[in-house]
Amino acid sequence: MKGALREMMQVPMLDLKLEYEYMKKEIDGALERCLGHQKWILGPEVAEFEGLLADYLGVPYCVGVSSGTEALVLALRALAIKTKGTEYFERSDEIITTTFTFTATGDAILRAGATPVFLDIEPETFNIDAARIREYVKTGQSDMVGIIPVHLYGKPCDMDGIQAIAREHGLFVLEDVAQAMGGMLSRRKLGSLGHAGAFSFFPSKNLGGFGDGGMVSANDLETASLVRMLLKHGGRDKYNVDHIGYNARLDTIQAAVLTAKLKYLDEFNALRRKLASLYEAGLDGIEEISLPGPDPEDYHVFHQYTIRVGNGERDGLQKYLSENGISSMVYYPVPLHKVGVFEGRCNVPYMPVQAEKAVQEVLSLPMEPLMKRTEAEYVIEGIRNFFLRGAK
Repeated sequence: MKGALREMMQVPMLDLKLEYEYMKKEIDGALERCLGHQKWILGPEVAEFEGLLADYLGVPYCVGVSSGTEALVLALRALAIKTKGTEYFERSDEIITTTFTFTATGDAILRAGATPVFLDIEPETFNIDAARIREYVKTGQSDMVGIIPVHLYGKPCDMDGIQAIAREHGLFVLEDVAQAMGGMLSRRKLGSLGHAGAFSFFPSKNLGGFGDGGMVSANDLETASLVRMLLKHGGRDKYNVDHIGYNARLDTIQAAVLTAKLKYLDEFNALRRKLASLYEAGLDGIEEISLPGPDPEDYHVFHQYTIRVGNGERDGLQKYLSENGISSMVYYPVPLHKVGVFEGRCNVPYMPVQAEKAVQEVLSLPMEPLMKRTEAEYVIEGIRNFFLRGAK
């Protein structure tokens, strides 16, 4: 094969089988305990995991739910009931978020009754631009109720700037922490900084289960209590229902697996950061790509290691890497303001120039905490070979 690397390897984005073998004893023990007690709906492992995660995050309340998407929806529903006294927001209520994220973030806003306002990103961090938020809020042209900052790829948003805007204008802040479990800003865990946080335990996340799962963190009892009601049909018990609810409980078996894996979270995040350092050192000096830069104030947990590939070379690089056994992904190929479900249902007050440029350039590289150094060096070799040795 023209331009092929020597001694071809297969390097996946993630190897969950490898990670399972690393934690097998703890996970198998947790599953055996569930098999022994057979309490599959809101079994003891759910409350145990909620308590452990609340302690880990430094928040008073955590409530387990069925997915990261439902975590966003239930948190928003709870905030509607708490702040407006209504089951849902109204379409005139606007919630600001980034256009450069997964569909669930914007979809949750629609499902909670509000209208998403999609704003642009910072080109260096890929996170929502706080300056754009302030610019829009100052217009005072709508009924803004909240902000959902998304800590994309594991990189903390500018929470100081966002929270200052929220306090000044009486807005809630719901952190989307789906990709940033264990991340920190000024030594405070993400998900503890806003009024509430929404987490995903999809298997590929930094803390992933054996299926879907999610969590809402909250800094006040009312929000937590409302989420707990909504996740089980909207009532304090199943025969006294106060709100329009869901069947959105965290499965006992997922809580058991997540409890077993939680003890490895910091270790694995440190390994992700070490791999990111290898990439940074190995890819430095290639003019056609930009690397995610370090920031001394945050603790980036690298759910993804995402580079920017300029000069229209992204797709060619991805094809070349694939031909040489190296997996990569584009997160995300379409900004939300161009996704069909949001047509006529969102507000885009300014052209998201940076987001529209990012979707043409971003490429996420393999980010397996247990990756061998030789595999990381093979990925680096592939990228350097493409750009510096004329493989393209």
